[in-house]
Amino acid sequence: MPTYNKLIRDLIPVIIEQTGRTPSGRILGEEEFQQELRIKLQEEVHEYLEDQNVEELADIMEVLFALAKVHGASEEQLLQIRQKKLEERGGFEKRIFLENVTE
Repeated sequence: MPTYNKLIRDLIPVIIEQTGRTPSGRILGEEEFQQELRIKLQEEVHEYLEDQNVEELADIMEVLFALAKVHGASEEQLLQIRQKKLEERGGFEKRIFLENVTE
């Protein structure tokens, strides 16, 4: 029997049951949930760096939205903050690489 010990998406237990297997887990408290979200973010970023595909970017976004909610912000608020920063500081479209700044 494999042991996972990791945060999973809400429908994974149902998907496991549909294959005739029985999942075992628990509901995390707030502090542990936040810690596991940070671990999940690292996992998803690592997977993206390995695979470099859009599916992994979508997984990263899902974790980011969950973390935003932990901090009291909605998906919309997170996207608004992103937009504000984009307007004030720009994005990465120009591919600028800063090497140094002379005083």
